[in-house]
Amino acid sequence: MPAQRRPRIAVLGAGSWGTALAVLLARREADVVLWGRDAALIAEIERVRENPRYLPGVALPPVIAVGSAIANAVREADLVVVVVPSHAFRAVLKELAEHLPASCGVAWATKGFDPESGRLLHEVAREILPGGTPIAAITGPSFAREVAEGKPGAVTVHSPDPAFAERVAALLHTGWFRAYTGSDLIGAGLGGAMKNVLAVATGVCDGMGLGANARAGLITRGMAEMLKLNAALGGRPETLMGLAGLGDLVLTCTGDLSRNRRLGILLGQGVPLAEALARIGQVVEGVQTARIIVRHVERAGLDLPITEHVHRVLQGELTAEEGMRRLLAREMRAEFD
Repeated sequence: MPAQRRPRIAVLGAGSWGTALAVLLARREADVVLWGRDAALIAEIERVRENPRYLPGVALPPVIAVGSAIANAVREADLVVVVVPSHAFRAVLKELAEHLPASCGVAWATKGFDPESGRLLHEVAREILPGGTPIAAITGPSFAREVAEGKPGAVTVHSPDPAFAERVAALLHTGWFRAYTGSDLIGAGLGGAMKNVLAVATGVCDGMGLGANARAGLITRGMAEMLKLNAALGGRPETLMGLAGLGDLVLTCTGDLSRNRRLGILLGQGVPLAEALARIGQVVEGVQTARIIVRHVERAGLDLPITEHVHRVLQGELTAEEGMRRLLAREMRAEFD
């Protein structure tokens, strides 16, 4: 980035995580533009200088500008960070590609799969963005509110370009928030997506009041399922033993700020899916992700029972209680096979 001025960063996505990252980057002495498609919300954010819908009570630093036009948001940007739900990722990248400044890199903190193709997000980015655009995925255990409030945490930035990974990580790294680097976009993408499905399972467990032992067992066996699919897709196992996998899995399966865990809790308490989603009021990525992962599982010929039962519950084929009982009734087997 030019040494004579502060870095200019466009954050595309004015949800809770996008807002939190904008706040974090602004505290790192960057000039930040926070973009959102909802013009009414953007106007309200500008008026009250906080995000009243998704992150109330967190003041935006003065260096954060807001807007609802991508062309204006990314003009003269040194870095673009995409933080939209996975179902909007493709459309936002297509619009971004039309206005992306030359030499500007693109990172994303979106987690999930592309619902249109079932592909991981780095594959979509390579398809849509101009050739040679540096890309990176920001992932790991990171509840938006805690990051925005300045609580300690850690993420990892994965990119095939080590210099770009370090550049993005340096912008995130502070005295209280750590950023690591890696180069495994497959493992990073899968870990950030699949943990949402497994969090629904552990939420069901807690909603049914099955106890801490059952929750720990589900997290551990869920990790085994994640490693199996990761190997089939070509990811590296060490990636999932780090922040992108184990770290994010533990947080999402145990933290009450997790929307996927909260969905599971409600389902475990007998609340119908539509009502549970309405109560949460935000996108719950695990619902869409479960369907896509099952397609990958079937294609690879794997047996991932937790993932498959979560999918069947979310499709209405089983109640949450039926799904849990069927999991517990499976035949004894070797732990590692």
